[in-house]
Amino acid sequence: MADDESTEDFDDEMDEENPKKGKRLILIIAVVLLLVAGAGAGLYFSGMIPMGGEHEEAAAEESDGEHAEGGEHGDGHGEAAKASGPTYYQMPEFIVNLNTGGRGTSFLKMKITLELPSEAMVLKVDAIQPRIVDSFNTYLRELRASDLSGSAGLYRLREEMLMRINKALHPDQVNDILFEEIIVQ
Repeated sequence: MADDESTEDFDDEMDEENPKKGKRLILIIAVVLLLVAGAGAGLYFSGMIPMGGEHEEAAAEESDGEHAEGGEHGDGHGEAAKASGPTYYQMPEFIVNLNTGGRGTSFLKMKITLELPSEAMVLKVDAIQPRIVDSFNTYLRELRASDLSGSAGLYRLREEMLMRINKALHPDQVNDILFEEIIVQ
């Protein structure tokens, strides 16, 4: 009988400790899962782990490339493969007088490249290039050398030029303007 009482006491103690240990174990597992999920999200958003999009795009480009080999003989697949990625278009060099307010002369020399969404856009940009050059020259001549100082000045310049070219190309759009060379003298 004494053994039965000690066994019951032991069972009662174990029943009291198990819920505490079970809750503690669940809490530890939840914290570890949150840490792993947080680390994974951090790596994903920082670009260290590509999820789906880049792999799917690469697979699509490979499959387009396979179709393009057989499609160069007139069935149109070669053109679809060329139109799938961004294309770069180099604009002519710009050399303009900057607005100095009558105090001497200041010049801007600039080379830019346009990032177009597809190769088909090259013909559209070629067709309206004189309008784009005119729009850029008109804007650039009103700038002062101080407007181009620092990264904020270049950011404003890029945004303003991108707005002007997209207005000229409407409804089509240029993805970005890349500065190759900027000299203010």
